[in-house]
Amino acid sequence: MPNVCQALTLNAKKVIVETKVIGPSGAVLLFEFICWVLPLSLFFKSNFAYLARVALAIIFAACAAQLAAAQGASFKPKAKQAILMDAATGAILFQHNANQLSPPASMSKLMTMAVVFKALKEGQLKIEDEFLMSENAWRKGGAPSGTSAMFVPINTRTTLDLLLKGIAVQSGNDAAIAIAEGMAGSESAFAQLMETEARRIGLTNSTFRNATGLFHPEHLMTARELAMLARYIIYNYPEYYSMFGIEKLKYRKHRFINRNPLVFLDIGADGLKTGYIKQAGYGVVGSAVQDGRRLIVVVNGLKSKKDRKQEARRLLEWGFRSFTEFALFDIGEIIGQARVWGGEQFYVPLTGKGELKVVLPRFPANQKLKAKVIYDGPLKPPIRQGDQVAKLRVTSSAGAVNEVKLYAATDVEPGGVMRKGLDSLIHLTFRWVSAQASGLVNNE
Repeated sequence: MPNVCQALTLNAKKVIVETKVIGPSGAVLLFEFICWVLPLSLFFKSNFAYLARVALAIIFAACAAQLAAAQGASFKPKAKQAILMDAATGAILFQHNANQLSPPASMSKLMTMAVVFKALKEGQLKIEDEFLMSENAWRKGGAPSGTSAMFVPINTRTTLDLLLKGIAVQSGNDAAIAIAEGMAGSESAFAQLMETEARRIGLTNSTFRNATGLFHPEHLMTARELAMLARYIIYNYPEYYSMFGIEKLKYRKHRFINRNPLVFLDIGADGLKTGYIKQAGYGVVGSAVQDGRRLIVVVNGLKSKKDRKQEARRLLEWGFRSFTEFALFDIGEIIGQARVWGGEQFYVPLTGKGELKVVLPRFPANQKLKAKVIYDGPLKPPIRQGDQVAKLRVTSSAGAVNEVKLYAATDVEPGGVMRKGLDSLIHLTFRWVSAQASGLVNNE
């Protein structure tokens, strides 16, 4: 019975918690907590406390919304694909066609660099290692290609440090191919490494066919996965992330200016990567920090460089202005419980790691927020304190989605044969009650 949604229910009836907040505009916020669970008194008590805390936090957010409602409205995108992510929490603050696969152009070089960063971190490479600029790399990505290039002379060797900076600043296709050939023997073999690494870090839809992002019909990414990749690089390779913020790079007789226009704006931007091919238009993956908060933006499918810069800036500024962080639960506080099958106890209490915070919009005022505890259940023992067993999802009708990991607050050991038999009976009853309740709702 996967994806158990834990919320307040009583006698298999649908419960809607409605909170009215009287403010300057007399706004009404409707918060729905919908689920079907076995009506046990223990379960009811634990979840009532959970909902009470979430409702209070949402009321607090609503008060902030009333004060800020006059400042603006929801973001209206010009980009074909766009997403705005809170870096610290991974919360999605805005999304538009975020799961639509599209050619990423040079933005996919972030995956190229992620593969290299991993090899550096694991000691497989050293930053001072030198790579050969082969004739193939020179022709496909260097001066003869007519594409963005670092202009490394053919049959010369260049340090990995300089090649990486050439990719980050100048988007050098020759540099990317040279690294790919040096690491994997060929660019196609390196593309397989990119896809393997993508799957390892949770990018399930992206497909790679080269190291450069030059057009290939099967070289595709989504805005969501580009944002996820940027977040992964920021937090897992901080020692190399500063490369993306370099404004100028000198190489031989060349003076390269960072192609990412965001780093030159007074908005706290320090990365990451632009992209353009005619099949997809102009795009950028950007990140900026204001007042200690970092946001990640991805826009793609725009008509010009100017549109790209303005759209990314507009979305970042809107995000910093329109969202704020709220604490739902204190350190160590029990948030809810998850059902356990065959354990010494029926439920395991759930808690966050540290203070549990979510990012919520300040406006619009008349929005709906939903909060759910979700887990694959029933859980099976043994369960150890600190095991990640569930997540809390808080969703705003404005498009913001927070997902926070929840952990077992105590150990749960396997129970005896009698306990497992009783649990099996309860589990079957649970499924029957759920089916009856679903039928009741469908007939309403």
